[in-house]
Formats: sequence, structure tokens, C-alpha cells
Amino acid sequence: MELRVLRYFLAVAQYQNMTKAAHELLVSQPTLSKQLADLETELGAQLFIRGHRQITLTEEGEYLQARAKEIVQLADQTAANIQADQIITGRLSIGAGESVGMKRIMKVVSEIIQDYPDVKIHLVSGNADEMETALKHGTIDFAVLMGKRDLNKYSYLSLPEVNTWGLVMKKGDPLALKETISPNDLIDLPLLMSEQAIEEHPFQDWWGNLDKKMNIIGTFTLVFNAQLMVSQGNAYMITFDHLINNSNSSNLTFRPLSPTLTEPTNIIWKKNIAQSKVAQLFIKRLAASLN
Repeated sequence: MELRVLRYFLAVAQYQNMTKAAHELLVSQPTLSKQLADLETELGAQLFIRGHRQITLTEEGEYLQARAKEIVQLADQTAANIQADQIITGRLSIGAGESVGMKRIMKVVSEIIQDYPDVKIHLVSGNADEMETALKHGTIDFAVLMGKRDLNKYSYLSLPEVNTWGLVMKKGDPLALKETISPNDLIDLPLLMSEQAIEEHPFQDWWGNLDKKMNIIGTFTLVFNAQLMVSQGNAYMITFDHLINNSNSSNLTFRPLSPTLTEPTNIIWKKNIAQSKVAQLFIKRLAASLN
């Protein structure tokens, strides 16, 4: 079945008159009649009941009408996308640590995939140094960084979501009765901390001269694994808010540090490179979400 013939068929079905359809299509009536007769022969089915003044569809004709509308619409949309340079496909690679800011990013990504089903997403987890290295090597398109870092060598967007440091513990722990956690509360506690937090020293000013009294028993890169140890009651975890399961079924709870200690969230990408169309769309939609 040719698209041109399907358009002829739909015009006759719409006007229910061969002469009027031929006039609208700018073809002669004999040509139109022959094209439709050939279509019926090709399909092996009668599509029209030809009356003296009006043409009506048979059951097979009604079925073809519904399908032909879909086929023609798809063809028209495909052509329009090509002509308007709107084809969006390919893979979007995002590397990130764990942060509440990822909720906004995943919402944008989900909407893109819904609008453009041919787009695929690849997520990579790791700390800021690992993600910057992956971005430099071209294995990811974007990196989401938490913390104060030099962004001058990148293009970037700053997200409004702020990461608040705090202590994760079992709900029955005495410290869970406090609204906030001070440096003195942490003295001699068995602490788990992220490798990035230790390497970048954001806590040096916060706990000041109590540094030597902090008992850091281990490090982690992913909160999920570390919280399994905290659930056993053998450790406490310093991490960002919104990363643990806060449901009633969870035996863990989070308390923010005091004085408050926060980290910004930024998404970065390479400067002065030609971005794919899906990457351009992601940047555009993420920027729009900030407004």
C-alpha cells in the first residue's frame, strides 16, 4: 500500500463522494477510481459500497480507515521531525553521587524518555573525583557533584537542592531524642563517613579541635551498603539527608548536624564540545525546571 493511495482512500471516505474527493485531491475522477479499485484488488476486499450519490465504507473499509489515519499521521510526523531537525535518539549518560538533587534530574530524564522512547539512559554512581575523571575521559555526558568545587573549567547548572549533613542511627538510640547533633555528641562514636567527605575535609572547621576524638571506623561510597551496618547497631553514619529509608518499617533515623553543614549540588559537562541532540534537550529542560 502506497501512502499516496491511502491518502486518496481517506479523502473518499471523508467526502463520501468520488467527484468531490477528486476535486480536493487535484486528480481526475477516472484516475482516482482506478487507484481505489487497484487498492481493493491488492487487499482482496471490497472497501466501498458505491451508491448513485454517496459512497459508504464496508466493514473492511472502516477498519482500513482507522489504520490508514494512523499510518499517514505517523508518516507526516516523521517527515516533519526530519525537516525540523527534531529527531531525538541515543544514550544519555549521567554520573553522580547520592543526593536529593537527583530527584529533579531523574524527573527531567523520565519526561524525555516518555516523549522520546528511543532515548536510553545510563547511570553511573561514584564520588565527585570519579565522576570528574569519567567526564574527562568521555565515558559520561554529565556529572552531578556535591560540595564546593572549582567549576570554572566546565559548563554547569547549579541546582537549588541543598545537601544537609547529619547523623544516621537506629531509632532507639539515645541520640535520636535530640533534634540536632553537635560535635561533642560524636566523640568516641564508631563513625562511618564517605570517602569524599574525609578527602575534602569539610568537617575540619565544624568539629574543630575535637578531630582527634573522632572514631572513624570505616568509609563508604554508597549509603545503602553502609546503612546495613548501622542497622545492626554497631555504627553511626554521617551522610546527607533524604538518602535513607524514612518509612515506618525502617529502624533508622536521621538528625541534622548543628551548626548546620550543607553542600551545594551542581551538574557539569564539558565546555566547547558539540553536544548530541538528546544532551542539548536535557540541558534545556533541566534549566527550564530551575525557573
